[in-house]
Amino acid sequence: MREIVLDTETTGFDPLTGHRMVEIGCVELMNHLPTGEVFHRYLNPERDMPEEAFKVHGLSAAFLSDKPVFAEVVADFLDFIADSPLVIHNAEFDMRFINAELTRLGFPTLPMSRSIDTVAMARKRFPGAQANLDALCRRFEIDNTHRTHHGALLDAELLAEVYLQLIGGRQPGLELAMGKGDGGSAANGSPRAPRQARPPRPHAPTEAETAAHAAFVGKLKNAIWLKE
Repeated sequence: MREIVLDTETTGFDPLTGHRMVEIGCVELMNHLPTGEVFHRYLNPERDMPEEAFKVHGLSAAFLSDKPVFAEVVADFLDFIADSPLVIHNAEFDMRFINAELTRLGFPTLPMSRSIDTVAMARKRFPGAQANLDALCRRFEIDNTHRTHHGALLDAELLAEVYLQLIGGRQPGLELAMGKGDGGSAANGSPRAPRQARPPRPHAPTEAETAAHAAFVGKLKNAIWLKE
């Protein structure tokens, strides 16, 4: 099962007021585990960078000025995500920005039904607790000490680990540990090595052990071994 963990960075909160994406990062999962395949692009937003946004992700207008615009990477982006489910922390936010860019270029938008919102998953599993990425990393003891700023690819990589924990850890189902059916095959389909039966080993006590035990029991008061 292929899934894509996705995150974006932007110039602000609302694409309808002129804010744009400045970074997009994706991590490919296969059967819930990272494959090492990623998609990462910095984007020229073709506008200024508000100070509040710069404090969040550290991406300046000068740094982004020579980066491609979304129109130059959209084909590669759509090829990478294909028709896979999208695992996103606060999915409505990122989907709104992605769909605004797709609409601007005349592409079909991505339906929200494709998204898996890890914020909703965390709030359902831990009602009343903080559900931001840093809090979940602390809860699951995921090292995020290198996260001094938000970053789309870094956050997607951390979210992949958080998502794995939210669905139950590295073995969300027994099928990951053993084959289905009668157990005659390993999880990857290869045959198991035949088990070799060992000859029974004698466990009867020796005469010396029997005598020592009788002598010990004889010293006990109301020993259960002497009761019929």
